[in-house]
Amino acid sequence: MSARLDVFATPSGSRLVKQFSSVGRLVAESALPAATRELVSLRVSQINGCAVCLDMHTKEATAAGESAVRLHLVAGWREATVFTEAERAALELAEQGTRIADGAGGVPDEVWERAAKHHDEEQLLALVTLIAFMNTANRLNVILQQPAGDYRPGQFT
Repeated sequence: MSARLDVFATPSGSRLVKQFSSVGRLVAESALPAATRELVSLRVSQINGCAVCLDMHTKEATAAGESAVRLHLVAGWREATVFTEAERAALELAEQGTRIADGAGGVPDEVWERAAKHHDEEQLLALVTLIAFMNTANRLNVILQQPAGDYRPGQFT
């Protein structure tokens, strides 16, 4: 399988990737815990069916020492006992923020309040930015049919 379009082959595509990646770097440099960032990235990518992002974030999380059990249970986080309350709140916000069209009124106040209970304002901003960033990345990759499986940890850092 090959991508429908080589974004890096066009001048405007290269600029777009550079600018877009800068947002990802800001989130990576934030106070949001690295484990939370990877878990949220995985959950958003699962919902959106983005194989290339699943490949990337599973490998990055594994390289950072994340356990296979936690990675395998991200899709079933509600019933899993391996996540902290802060991670659960972040995963819930990620789902609600990704599935905005599924519910009237956007993200419910109680979901936001649970996230705010465990994350300060800087972390909340990073979390919301990450959710929006991953949704955009997922859509770009799915539309362009980016192939998955060849990612190497640290490839884009």
